[in-house]
Amino acid sequence: MRSRLASGATAADATAAAAALRELLPPSLQPVISASFIRSHLLYEEFVDRLALRVARETGLEAATRKPASAQEVVAGLGLEARCALVPLDWILRRLAAKGTLEEVGAGADRRFRSHTTWPVLDPEPVREAQLRHDPSSLPSYTLAGTVAQDYPAFLRGEAAGEEVLFSPRRLRLWVDYFSNDNGLYAISNHVGAVAVAEWLPRVGGVILEVGGGLGSGALALLDRLEAAGRLGEVREYRFTELVQAFLRRGQQTLQGRYRDPSWLQFVVLDMNRSFAEQGVRPSSLSTVYAVNALHVAHDLGFTLGEVRCALEPGGQLIASECVRPHPWQTIYAEFIFNLMETFRAPRLHPVYRPAGGFLTAEQWRGAIEAAGFADVRFLPDILRIREEVPDFFAAAIGATRPD
Repeated sequence: MRSRLASGATAADATAAAAALRELLPPSLQPVISASFIRSHLLYEEFVDRLALRVARETGLEAATRKPASAQEVVAGLGLEARCALVPLDWILRRLAAKGTLEEVGAGADRRFRSHTTWPVLDPEPVREAQLRHDPSSLPSYTLAGTVAQDYPAFLRGEAAGEEVLFSPRRLRLWVDYFSNDNGLYAISNHVGAVAVAEWLPRVGGVILEVGGGLGSGALALLDRLEAAGRLGEVREYRFTELVQAFLRRGQQTLQGRYRDPSWLQFVVLDMNRSFAEQGVRPSSLSTVYAVNALHVAHDLGFTLGEVRCALEPGGQLIASECVRPHPWQTIYAEFIFNLMETFRAPRLHPVYRPAGGFLTAEQWRGAIEAAGFADVRFLPDILRIREEVPDFFAAAIGATRPD
């Protein structure tokens, strides 16, 4: 039976979805992707849907879609800033259509959206309260999304830059709490990635380089997993890299606070959009390149994957934990927040594996990685099989090998 992780689902629905997933997940991931986690996932999806509905109403989308209109026509009709508003507004329209608030007319370039009924008034706060009762560890995700939603209409009108909305210094605390292994909703990516590295890390160990390490929670989950498996001593060096200096400093503090006298830990600035060699990463010097929800924001994904391949030694592993879009154009709730980032919504496109910004499907990841010269592309868990039974599941690690 197909099980959909739909918004508005009950605790019983979460239990049913967890049972369906249990048949498809490897034993190493079953404790992580539990019925409790899925319940939090369902609640947060409902919360984001209600925020998106509120933003749409405040922006004027209900009136703008009384007659069928494309995203471009809505942007123009409302006088929004097209360069920044088109992608997030199209996402909101598609999200509302998927939930039945809007009717989708046509497809592709002819796709239009129409309000065929009066929009409901749905308060997000009761959903947040339900999450508080169920599992308060996920509340940082709610706080971040709610804060961003307040500035969303101004962003769509071009009155506030997305990067300022997200990353102004006053909001650093939001990201510290969000990118944390204590945040149950975000930590899933870290845990899935850690399990994948523990299974796929070459026995020789060697040098691991993490791209876009953020605030260090991904590295912490990975290293703790290797330590628990008795494999931490196989890592000759862990090179934690990050472009944003404030994040790099926080990540360094986190990891150095966890591991006393960590001579094998290195902390350096690395821009994934520039030559790795020019930034001190020698060709064929790494055994593993690791990333958690980072590679999808590469400006030119083909270029960055090529740099990763060059930096790896023959037989070296690329391992990336990502939100993998189950089906083309399917919306994922994290995009409500990250569509404000230009690097997220507007990368260099490729007709086969990068037709749009944001998250990629499994087929697109495979196409991009193989085009960069990698072999043995694989997924943990088997996202291709899972999506046929649980169409909204999107957490997976992607592995590939540099051929000899």
